[in-house]
Amino acid sequence: MGGLSPEREVSLTTGNSVFEAIKRNGLDAIAIDVDHKIAVTLEKSGIDIAFIALHGTYGEDGTIQGILEYAKIPYTGSGVLGSSIAYDKVKSKEIFAINAIPSADYQVFTRNKRNQAKRTLDLPVVVKPSNQGSSIGIHIVKEESEWLPALEDAFTYSEEVVVETFIEGRLVAIGMRGEKPMPLVHIKPKSEFYDYEAKYTQGKTDYVCPPVDLSAEEISRCETVAVQVFRALNGRGVPRVDAIVDAKGTPFILEMNTIPGMTPTSLLPMAARQAGIDFDALVMEILNSAQLDYQ
Repeated sequence: MGGLSPEREVSLTTGNSVFEAIKRNGLDAIAIDVDHKIAVTLEKSGIDIAFIALHGTYGEDGTIQGILEYAKIPYTGSGVLGSSIAYDKVKSKEIFAINAIPSADYQVFTRNKRNQAKRTLDLPVVVKPSNQGSSIGIHIVKEESEWLPALEDAFTYSEEVVVETFIEGRLVAIGMRGEKPMPLVHIKPKSEFYDYEAKYTQGKTDYVCPPVDLSAEEISRCETVAVQVFRALNGRGVPRVDAIVDAKGTPFILEMNTIPGMTPTSLLPMAARQAGIDFDALVMEILNSAQLDYQ
């Protein structure tokens, strides 16, 4: 947990919640705050299994997974390749297109060619760093004057920036237990969109589970496409698929989060509670799903 990304504080919150749950389940556990010496720390720790609560760069992108593979320590979440492609928004979008998975029209900008490319999408658009989480660096651009400042800010977090057509709709999260979807959570931020503050500030967002504003058919579509995403992105364990359901009932996929937040008030535990799984049981289910890519 912890680590070196902009999501460090969120990761510490997730990690401490998981750590306490593991101890309540009677297991011998240690909490490791990840730094550049993590390989040495793992060698000295003598651990048998790793619960990854490491959000952001180095934690969700296949890096820590690769180190654990070398150390032959089974770990939770997706493997090296699955983590890498799910964390990279550009690669995810390409895979969605190949698999006919609905996703917003998009354009990719690269830092060293930012002045050469012209935006081809009409406003409004959503500007995103290609490899960040927790809505860091994301902007909704409605006016031309907002375009370049949003692009420059996104470039401070990533070499590549994804620009998507803005889709008006209902934001939903679909937790996955392997290929089995959990009850959907309808996310209703009180701000313009589900930004960092809306995600982590009490009272800034309403959550509805089960989602009363979605029809049975819309829920079924979300579940079906979430399974497709899980398979296409080499999902493993208990990830979370995020989507926006438009006015026609089509779920447009945003991403698959391979290491979802795991505090008692996070989306995945919320869905699990609706399915009759308490927080400690969910932590143990995730822990029991740990494995290696290379046995």
